Amino acid sequence: MRLGILSDIHANYEALGAVVEAFKGESIDRYYCLGDTVGYGGSPNECADLVRDLVVATILGNHDAAVAGRMDYSYYYEAARHALDLHAQLLSDENMRWLKGLPYQLKLDEIGVHLCHGSPVRLEEFEYIFAPEQARECLPLYDELGHITLIGHSHLCKVFALTPTTVEELPPIDFELQADRKYIVSVGSVGQPRDYDNRASYTVYDSDKKRFEFKRIEYDIETAADKVLRAKLERNFAHRLFIGV
Repeated sequence: MRLGILSDIHANYEALGAVVEAFKGESIDRYYCLGDTVGYGGSPNECADLVRDLVVATILGNHDAAVAGRMDYSYYYEAARHALDLHAQLLSDENMRWLKGLPYQLKLDEIGVHLCHGSPVRLEEFEYIFAPEQARECLPLYDELGHITLIGHSHLCKVFALTPTTVEELPPIDFELQADRKYIVSVGSVGQPRDYDNRASYTVYDSDKKRFEFKRIEYDIETAADKVLRAKLERNFAHRLFIGV
């Protein structure tokens, strides 16, 4: 089975549209979203509508949780809070109900795949995994992890290979899973990449071949940025799209 995995769209409809179009050439059987459909960008409803039409299931992200009133985000910086407040006002009743019902994780045990937004440790705290030290916190859960755990949240493409006692960071390139290791893979961001590559990030996992692939696609950044500015959101949310940070 070929899975199309995407994450951290952040209300960037132009990036999401480019990714959906690119997926059409990948012979995908099922699509999954790892969260943060909303936040930062100018098209929260349009992105929520498209994700709901596309995917089998979506995981709750921290921005989704904030907009849906499922977490305290008073400690977020002012510009991020403003975007979340605005999106909460703009979302349709249907899309708000959807966010309110999203799960923190999904386990596809039949194919050895687990999905969550941040670290599988303390799911409701949305902790990051972008370094081996953070991945090492998952070792006590080793027996409970899937063969591959797919996450978002950091907006970075990262690969960590685990044994019961070790963690090794691997380069974020296409790879085949080894039977005697488990993997935590951060799939990058559709709508706000932060690895200095401004192309939208999306991924494919073939559960039969045990092969994971990273993909990038260019999109209309100018239009996406203009929507941020017209929504009177933080200007940096628009500017960072051009430099991928």
